[in-house]
Amino acid sequence: MNNILLLGANGQLGRSFIEHGELSTLGRVFAASRDGTRFDGGPAEMADLSTPDALNKVLDKLCPSVIINTAAYTAVDRAEQEELLATTVNGEAVGVIARWAAAHQALVVHYSTDYVFDGHGTSPYAVDATTAPLGAYGRSKLAGEQALRVSGAAYLLFRTAWVYAPHGHNFLRTMLRLGAERDELRVVADQQGAPTSTDIIVRATLAALTAWQAAAPGERAKLQGVHHLVASGHTSWHGFADAILEKAHARGLIPRKPKVLPITTADYPTPAQRPAWSVLDNQGFQQHFGYALADWQQGLDHVLDTLAKQAR
Repeated sequence: MNNILLLGANGQLGRSFIEHGELSTLGRVFAASRDGTRFDGGPAEMADLSTPDALNKVLDKLCPSVIINTAAYTAVDRAEQEELLATTVNGEAVGVIARWAAAHQALVVHYSTDYVFDGHGTSPYAVDATTAPLGAYGRSKLAGEQALRVSGAAYLLFRTAWVYAPHGHNFLRTMLRLGAERDELRVVADQQGAPTSTDIIVRATLAALTAWQAAAPGERAKLQGVHHLVASGHTSWHGFADAILEKAHARGLIPRKPKVLPITTADYPTPAQRPAWSVLDNQGFQQHFGYALADWQQGLDHVLDTLAKQAR
């Protein structure tokens, strides 16, 4: 049976993989986190991507045939002051993992971001579109992509965007908290993207891994490479916030729906510049793996249904 190493087990995406449970149908799963603990008290190895030189120790111990890297430095604004740390975690550590995988014929599943693009597009970004990050976070994630590409390892590199979950720190949970406290919210309306729940990412990744395992060695070369794993459709942060609050109120998660006023990016300055257009073309993923990526509104419904059940 395959050994599967899940890095970043306590993060938004790593936790979703564990809670979903089906990864264990593809092999024996070993979870790893930065401090060797797990959110649910389950067993975990220590794998801190901020100290890349130590990663070979856990890789040699577990000998995974599949490495799923959900660990990342994701503090977009703080990365402007901590670019070295962001690049260590998102770039250098990915290179260490990938070189180990190449030497041991393991598959790397890695996640990147819409921030590798400059956001000046007007149509969905193709996987081979020119990358031009606007800030430190995007540069650090692009460094990881490049390290993976040149490593010689077999890899599935999934770019995603606007990720959220029922747990962790994310836009949806912030909107629910503020929506319960305020009568009026002001949300940026001139940035476009596809809100993508971790549930969509987990299910799509499992479909891709199933296809990979079923493919003959010659067919795997056609599956390998960069894919855009995002929900279908797109909206603005304002549109996303309005949908969150309307649907949350309908489920009784907030007592009333506050007014959501549109503002511009210039009205809400941040240390890191955000891409104005973060829409990624996901057709290639759907064609390669024979898996339909749900519309972002379906993903939102699923997450809010989960929160409503937890609230009962």
